[in-house]
Amino acid sequence: MDHGEWRGIVLVSGTGDGVGKTAVASAVAAAAQAAGLRVAVIKTGQTGTASGAPTDVDRITRLAAPRTCRTLASYPEQLAPLPAARFAGLAPLELYEVVDALRAESARHDLVLVEGVGGVLTPMGVRPSGEAWTMADLATTLGVPTLVVARAGMGALNHTALTLEALDRRGAPAKVVLGAWPAEPELVHWANLTELIPHLLGALPEGADRMDPGVFQRSAPGWLTPELYGVLDDWRVWAEESG
Repeated sequence: MDHGEWRGIVLVSGTGDGVGKTAVASAVAAAAQAAGLRVAVIKTGQTGTASGAPTDVDRITRLAAPRTCRTLASYPEQLAPLPAARFAGLAPLELYEVVDALRAESARHDLVLVEGVGGVLTPMGVRPSGEAWTMADLATTLGVPTLVVARAGMGALNHTALTLEALDRRGAPAKVVLGAWPAEPELVHWANLTELIPHLLGALPEGADRMDPGVFQRSAPGWLTPELYGVLDDWRVWAEESG
């Protein structure tokens, strides 16, 4: 994909939970806005709201302050969205209502980042038939690309390969961003980086989501390649600086 193709609707999913999807969505939003794009970030389903902790939309708003930032549905329990809806007795996310909402946002913005929950096969809601749908299904229904957020350490290669294969089998294009590059990388991190570089569009430093928002916004382009409105154009130089 070239620079211009990462416009319209772009899904942000992951190889699992806790990989840094919210930080990556925030970084791409910040870099795109710095490039002059009108950006929306939409969280499909927020779970775990009973804890009272800041939501993903709260964190994205603090870090990147996109033009639009909202959640389509919220559920109290920290579960995948579909079982969370069922457990709470709340309406699940209906696939085509989500599609319509995202297309409406796309008509008003240059870039709509859609953050999922967990991985690409996490059950998000239901189709009109009552069958579950996933972020992979949303990618194929909309015909849009996916940014897969991955860990940098042990297990990253297998989890990333499985995720990319699941999307590729559905004809859904995807690239990878590392959600948290450690301050003191070990051999496994460098080895994984070497294997993943053909798929990579960026790498965020560990703890990026705890930065001051101004620092985060100024730094974000340096973590992303030009395809994602950043300035990272040489992984060898990046590796030397990171090492």
